[in-house]
Amino acid sequence: MSAEEQQQWFDFALDIAKRAGLVIKDGFEKTKTIEMKDNPRDLVTDTDKAVEALVIGEISKTFPDHKFIGEESTAAGAKCELTDSPTWIIDPVDGTMNFVHSFPYTCISLAVWCEQQPCVAVVHNPILDLTYTARKDHGAFLNGKKLSVSLKDDLSQSLVMTELWCRPDPAKMAVATANAMKVIKKCHGPRCMGSAALNMCHVAQGAAEVYYEIGIHAWDTAAASLIVREAGGVVMDMTGGPYDLMNRRVLCAANLKLAQQMVELLEVYDEDRD
Repeated sequence: MSAEEQQQWFDFALDIAKRAGLVIKDGFEKTKTIEMKDNPRDLVTDTDKAVEALVIGEISKTFPDHKFIGEESTAAGAKCELTDSPTWIIDPVDGTMNFVHSFPYTCISLAVWCEQQPCVAVVHNPILDLTYTARKDHGAFLNGKKLSVSLKDDLSQSLVMTELWCRPDPAKMAVATANAMKVIKKCHGPRCMGSAALNMCHVAQGAAEVYYEIGIHAWDTAAASLIVREAGGVVMDMTGGPYDLMNRRVLCAANLKLAQQMVELLEVYDEDRD
C-alpha cells in the first residue's frame, strides 16, 4: 500500500460515508421497516440494507479487485474472511436499535484493512453531524479537529462505556452482568449508549476513558480501533492480549495503565469467531 493509495481510499471512504449518511438521515426521520435476525434485539431495517448496497456497489465500481466484509451481507450468508487483500469492512448502521427508536446515537462505520491491518477509518453520525476519521500514522480527527485521548489513568476517575444487554444466552448474561457490577464499583461512572463504533470514538476524543464489550463483530470495531490508536489510545483483547478483529470482544482505553486495571476486573466469555 502506497501513500497515494491510502489517500485515495481515504478520500473515497469519506465521500461514500457522507453519501450514506444522507440515506441514514432520511430513514431516521421516517417510519422504519424492521426485520428481526437471530433474536428480538438483533434488528435490521431497510436503511441498513440500502446503505450497505450503496457502499458496496460504489466501491466495487472504483476498486473492483477489493474485498468486503459487511454486516448485512454476512447475515445473508456471505463469508466473513480477512485476507491480505485490501478489504472494506462495513457496518451500514451501527446502533440499529437506536436508529429504530430515533435515538440519535447511530452511525455508519467504514474501514479499509490491508495486509490484515487497519489503514483507513471513517465513522460518521449524520444525525448529530459527527465525523470521526483516521489514516494509519496520520492521526485521528473529529470534524477535522485532531483528537487526543484523556490523560486520566485511574479507573476511579474514568467513565467506562459498555453495553449491558446481550443476546438471550444465560451464561453470557451472567458474565456481562458480573463484569458490569465490578466495573461500576470501581469507575467514576458507566455509560451505555448503544453503538460500539461511537463508544470507541468517544474514548478517542477523551470524552470517556474506557470501552469494553463481549459479543461485537468485526464491522463494529474495524474502523474505530484505528481511530482510538491514532488518537493515542490502546486497543486490545479483554484478556490483555493483542486485539483480534474476529474474536467478538474488545477492550480499548486511553492508556495501558487503565487497560491493565480493566483486565484485572473482567471475566472473559468466548463467542464463536466471525
